[in-house]
Amino acid sequence: MPDNLPPICDYENSDYQTTFWDEGGRAYEDQAEAVALRRLLPPAGKLMLEIGAGAGRNTPRYQAYERVVLMDYSLTQMQQAQARLGRSERYTYVAADVYRLPFGDTLFDGATMIRVLHHLAEPALAFQQIRRVMQPGGTFVLEFASKQNLKAILRYLLRRQNWSPFSLDAVEFVPLNFDFHPKAVRGWLAEAGFNLQRQLTVSHFRIGLLKKIVPTKWLVALDSAAQLTGDWWQLTPSVFTRSQVVGHPSRTVPVRFFRCPQCASPLTDETPHGFDCPQCGTHWPIVDGIYDFRGKE
Repeated sequence: MPDNLPPICDYENSDYQTTFWDEGGRAYEDQAEAVALRRLLPPAGKLMLEIGAGAGRNTPRYQAYERVVLMDYSLTQMQQAQARLGRSERYTYVAADVYRLPFGDTLFDGATMIRVLHHLAEPALAFQQIRRVMQPGGTFVLEFASKQNLKAILRYLLRRQNWSPFSLDAVEFVPLNFDFHPKAVRGWLAEAGFNLQRQLTVSHFRIGLLKKIVPTKWLVALDSAAQLTGDWWQLTPSVFTRSQVVGHPSRTVPVRFFRCPQCASPLTDETPHGFDCPQCGTHWPIVDGIYDFRGKE
């Protein structure tokens, strides 16, 4: 694998779960996303990959899957998720880079990536990796921040912002924080081998004043109804999509669960301390039950 991969937005030692979700006044957004996931996830599945799982906020919503692999670049985020969800055969915790996923080909029949794409400088490369590790016919649920939202359109028309919400170019409003055009995201998905099935618009009422004066359950109910317009237009700050991996489902089982992110060789002979790649010799440690594939030792 090349060493000149795109930069990573690292949440190491972040209190994001506490400050942004638990105490940040975002119950409406959280519940609206739960509605979207219920609509997009399949009724049953074997093995789910949750990319950018963070502290495991969404993980309990994947009960239809027999096993879930939580993955995040931050080791401390994985530790928070482990503390929240516990250690069990149902959950596997992995610290890794989305641009070089440490998994065998066609391993997962489901994957999600929620509130992650806006941190990726090269979304197309990430989609290629996700496609590689997914089975044909598998379901991929993606959320992304849309640049073509109503607020951005109004600001542009009133000349209060320089960038156009109508262009396909991504806008980086602060380092490693991007908004993308829905058409561009659809193009990257198609190029990677995903067939778009459904789109939902989410967080229609992400306005501070509204969240203060209107009960959360009312906003969620209104958002739930408005989400159904997602296949017609995408004018909200958050868009959810469901795509299916192109190809017919196969019974082929990958040779190995993990593969070396450095040289792509299958990893064998796991020890309590981790893996030593038989091809390149790189050591990939296990830290308190968390597989750490972030870098070379």
